[in-house]
Amino acid sequence: MLQELMTEHQRLAILRLLAEDSGYDLNESILHDGVNALGLDISRDQLRTQLAWLSEQGCVQLDKVGSVQVAKLTERGLDAANGRARIPGIKRPTPK
Repeated sequence: MLQELMTEHQRLAILRLLAEDSGYDLNESILHDGVNALGLDISRDQLRTQLAWLSEQGCVQLDKVGSVQVAKLTERGLDAANGRARIPGIKRPTPK
């Protein structure tokens, strides 16, 4: 149960970090550092797994630049990050 909660928080954190960027896109290295800075310990492998899951849900678009993945937020992902869409598996943000 704790792992499921962490996973949902990590996914929301990824979406919120992408929403904060002016171009709505960040590479996996910055996302990795950002999620860890929020206290949601995540390995590079776990981050890639979460990015793949978010891509399957239509929340991000993934592109490969050299050996690094770049995630771009979709409208659906932005709606989930802001609490306008409920997606099972992603923590719903608390009201601001």
